[in-house]
Amino acid sequence: MRVQDRATLHAERVVSGQEPSCLTHRMACERHLNEIAKQGTKEFPFVWCPEKSEKILRYAEMLTIAEGAQPRPVRLHDFQCFDLGVPFGWVHAETGFRRIRRKYKSVARQNGKTFENGITGSYIANWGGYNFGKLFTAATKKRQARIAWEEIQKFITVDKDLQALFDVKDYKSLIIAKRTGCTIEALSRESGLDDGFRAIFCSVDEIHQHKDNGIYKALYNGQASLDEALISMITTRGKSLNSFCREMDDYCLQILAGTAEADDFFVDIYTLDKEDDPFDESVWYKSNPHLVTVPSALEQLRRDARTAKQMGGFEMSDYMTKRQNLWYEYGDTQYITPNEWKLGRTELTIENMRGRRCFAGLDLSSGGDLTSLALLFPLDDGKIYVWSHSYIPAKRLEEHIITDTAPYDVWAKSGLLTPSEAVGGLKNDYLQIVADLKELQEKFEINIACIGYDPHNADAFLEELDTLGAPLLEVKQSARFLSDTTVDFALEVKAGNVLYDQRNALMSWSIVNAKKTKNSFGEIKVDKEVNARHARIDVVDAIIDAHVAYRKSSKEETPDYETVVEDYLKKMGWA
Repeated sequence: MRVQDRATLHAERVVSGQEPSCLTHRMACERHLNEIAKQGTKEFPFVWCPEKSEKILRYAEMLTIAEGAQPRPVRLHDFQCFDLGVPFGWVHAETGFRRIRRKYKSVARQNGKTFENGITGSYIANWGGYNFGKLFTAATKKRQARIAWEEIQKFITVDKDLQALFDVKDYKSLIIAKRTGCTIEALSRESGLDDGFRAIFCSVDEIHQHKDNGIYKALYNGQASLDEALISMITTRGKSLNSFCREMDDYCLQILAGTAEADDFFVDIYTLDKEDDPFDESVWYKSNPHLVTVPSALEQLRRDARTAKQMGGFEMSDYMTKRQNLWYEYGDTQYITPNEWKLGRTELTIENMRGRRCFAGLDLSSGGDLTSLALLFPLDDGKIYVWSHSYIPAKRLEEHIITDTAPYDVWAKSGLLTPSEAVGGLKNDYLQIVADLKELQEKFEINIACIGYDPHNADAFLEELDTLGAPLLEVKQSARFLSDTTVDFALEVKAGNVLYDQRNALMSWSIVNAKKTKNSFGEIKVDKEVNARHARIDVVDAIIDAHVAYRKSSKEETPDYETVVEDYLKKMGWA
């Protein structure tokens, strides 16, 4: 008999269009189905176990909701079956340990995200297979941290069977699972949250209120030695574009789009689509999948919408962020969107470029950061192929994995990144970059027509670059100098004319990190989000340098006038 699989059934219904949803939730469903299709392979050594997914769903529907006029049994929506079930249904094919160690769920308020973490916490504490483990509900303030803790408390208080299994010490904000010895505690930064915690489960609430990634990192780093662990971040979007929440949200969008790799991360975001009118009631289900099913809550949402539309100001800001889960201050600063970038995905590698002419671009770091090399190959059909490789000081690799929330170790193993040992692993070795470029020239018989370089930190490097025998072009890093090329490259991407190796996750990550900035004359260049110093765009800068060299060289090429005249005479029938 086929095992029930409500999580996958929901994903299939959403992807097929039978069940309407926002784009980002549909992307989460597509990701799940795509992973089922490739499960158990060398590249993806995980398998989907519906029975493990269903186990937590059956547990959830044995619980009772205490809050309200009368206690009532939990009845999960289909989307909740997906969000609860998927993180528990995926396991490693060999070890059997759960694949998902991080979860990010963003949805408008009053749609049950804290309620779901309450289910997850109580389940792991008593049925997670781990004894004497620590579980935390965490937030910036103790009052906020207790919200998820109190969800667990309420499940226990109203259920005699759970009362026999758990001991609740309200005055300590502590719950003890009697059978396993696991403890569930509400924890906050103000009450002593620091490094050193080794928690099998952490509920991190409303991360849009977090000033930095301190709480997340203290808890996440503490889980490193555990075979199974889960840190579940829940939030609505906020008003600050320069925040840890926005950085995490952007990263999660990249995971959904396939431009960032994180097999251990489950992501689901419920929000309005770009073209939606936030005051059109017919689209509210996208950001409020639970609330629109409750008549009294829906009526309150209608009142809030009217108030926001009439008053504007703070009411509008609150409505957009809390009620529709939008980044209210969002501006059109994205340089290239994930969907636009995906248009150029191919299986082509630099091996396919053997014997071709290319243009190189170099973005040099000022010390301990990334240095990137890009090659741009004009193709016969008018399209271009871009290739890249990056370098990072070996001693800074682990540091950047943490600060950038990026898998540099995976990229190094994949051959996309070279850890440099110069100055004891503290700096990049520019001579190695020249040597690697020479090796590429010889191995693939490529003809480097021009090298565009960022003059910053390049002085001691130019003599070595000159040995490659290609013209050198200084690329000034100003909007005035770069604007035309920056606009042109984005247009080529949007037209599907820029091809790249789809396995180059480092390049895709950098592309999606890039934002547009303008000077007072309206000229643009790419940059990181303001204050988002860990959103690296070095590969993009190198590609732009290469594109400058390509455009400039193309303009300066002298035509073969005899060939031009001969072609003209043939067209006119005179030759």
